[in-house]
Amino acid sequence: MPGGKFPPERELAKDFGVNRGSLRQALKVLEIMGVLAQRQGDGTYLSTSADLTLKEPLDFLVLVDDISHHELFETRMIVEPELASRAAQRATAEDLIGLRKAILAMERCRTNQERLDADLAFHECIFRASGNRICHLLFRVIHRNLLTSMSKLSTRVPLDRPLTFHKRIYAAIQSRDSEEARRQMLDHIADTKTLLNVGNQDSRAGMPTNSPVQPALGNLTFLTVLAKINQPKICSACKTQFSTRFLTSLP
Repeated sequence: MPGGKFPPERELAKDFGVNRGSLRQALKVLEIMGVLAQRQGDGTYLSTSADLTLKEPLDFLVLVDDISHHELFETRMIVEPELASRAAQRATAEDLIGLRKAILAMERCRTNQERLDADLAFHECIFRASGNRICHLLFRVIHRNLLTSMSKLSTRVPLDRPLTFHKRIYAAIQSRDSEEARRQMLDHIADTKTLLNVGNQDSRAGMPTNSPVQPALGNLTFLTVLAKINQPKICSACKTQFSTRFLTSLP
């Protein structure tokens, strides 16, 4: 558990069937990523923020692999309806309170950021209520990587539209109707995807004919990304992968 102490190196090496040199290298990488903390003369401990640390490389890999928003939305449409269905089966009283609070926060929001925060809070409550911690972690990452598109969309789409879907999803979860929860979540994501596609087409219509829809990776983007990954939490292998992909992408 977070903050817990690991067994001595000799025991870990024996358990994993590796020599201590290889084990030390693996532990060093995990320490660089911020997953572990090695205290000289005391031992190795699991970082109290290990879950927050582990999701950063996943954000980074989404960026490096140039994963499109289409792929992210397709993943949402495959999995999130099932998570909503399971939330209808497993949601606790506390989960239902969290969902109601997120809906109320969206109703009362005054800024675009407050609207986005309430939107993410609603979906995160569903991920948590589904009872699957892996999906909870993964979909928090996916939603963070869609924030830019969601922010643009929220300035063009009336608040009532997503709010109506959220209320329908909540009603299905509250009534323990797993099939209805699944259907409403699928409709919600499909509607959002359609609105984003329309918005992208409108944006492209105003671009010169010789303008690329997806601009090439420029110096500003490279410097921004480099600044993001130039942290002790990101392992050297990830940095190497990014550098290789960047260099091979140059004309």
